[in-house]
Amino acid sequence: MDFERAREIVQADETIEVLLNGFPVWIEELDPGSARAKVKPLNRTGEKVIDVPVAQLVEGRFL
Repeated sequence: MDFERAREIVQADETIEVLLNGFPVWIEELDPGSARAKVKPLNRTGEKVIDVPVAQLVEGRFL
């Protein structure tokens, strides 16, 4: 995913599925300087926020 699309998803009124390695995540924060995102895995209890390149994120569908 490109950084601008990630920003659009964060600002969207609707919920849009985002995947990291096939698992759904929630974008907590975007860093335009490094093109990285802090994401929290969904549906996996105990998982912490992780920092990944935005390019590793894949858009799913509207939820």
